[in-house]
Amino acid sequence: MVEPVPSNAAEDEPDENAESGERGKRHRKKPGKQRSFWVELPILIVVALVLAFVFQQFLARVYTIPSGSMEATLHGCTGCYGDKVLVDKITYDFTDPSPGDVVVFKGPPAWLESEAPPEESGNAVVRFFQNVGSVFGLAPPNERDFVKRVIAVGGQTVQCCDAQNRVMVDGKPLNEPYIHWENPAKPVQDSFEPVTVPQGDVWVMGDNRNNSFDSRYQGGGGVNGAVPLSDVIGKARFIVLPPSRWGGVSDTDPQAAPAGSAQGLSAPAWQEGAPLGFGAIAAWPTVLLGRRLGSGLRRVVKRKR
Repeated sequence: MVEPVPSNAAEDEPDENAESGERGKRHRKKPGKQRSFWVELPILIVVALVLAFVFQQFLARVYTIPSGSMEATLHGCTGCYGDKVLVDKITYDFTDPSPGDVVVFKGPPAWLESEAPPEESGNAVVRFFQNVGSVFGLAPPNERDFVKRVIAVGGQTVQCCDAQNRVMVDGKPLNEPYIHWENPAKPVQDSFEPVTVPQGDVWVMGDNRNNSFDSRYQGGGGVNGAVPLSDVIGKARFIVLPPSRWGGVSDTDPQAAPAGSAQGLSAPAWQEGAPLGFGAIAAWPTVLLGRRLGSGLRRVVKRKR
């Protein structure tokens, strides 16, 4: 005989859905609080320094033009606010400098013989922070670097001058519209004997032709004035400061253009705003990356608690 089921049996049985809901509530994590700006600030600073280090060591670096030897292409003078130039450090990993390129290079031993050593602070703490700052681009580098224009490459013979006072490479006069004459009434440059540039070197000269201590004179002139490719740091691309000087750095090939023909190439119009555009575009990914790294670090810390 089937026993009757009590009417209150359903009330006595536990509600599985209710229990699972309670368990879900107990295990549900409360949303984490957004960390304050002052907590995230050190993380963002570290990320910015790492990005600056990587950028300057492998991609590009900003250099200050210290003298007037590249006038009027690049402005600089002792004690003044010279142009800040963005130097591309990648290009010459795949190709060699070409005639007309404006390059930054470490001073070869022959060049440094006549150069005064860089001035350093007598305070050890100040020197330490200067060295650290130079690595991250927060202070001027302490190495003795130079900026000049490539005139001839390895295997070519360069000399000055022909009857019209033009530099010649392999017997052909150059077209150099970028030359700056401090006295336009006397556009005359010093002559020098033929020099065959060693393979693996480049011959460099300043655009301010009569106020440039370059391959013609360094190390006593001749082959001693040539610069090894291994000392070339990169190619000057843009003037990034001051704003009034924004623009590309011309790389007119003096050997390619017929002598006395078209004027030197100016930077394309799109390049004039490139430094500002690059800074604006690069700023957003840097900020977003910093936020993502900050979120990731917060998650790691929570998991370890």
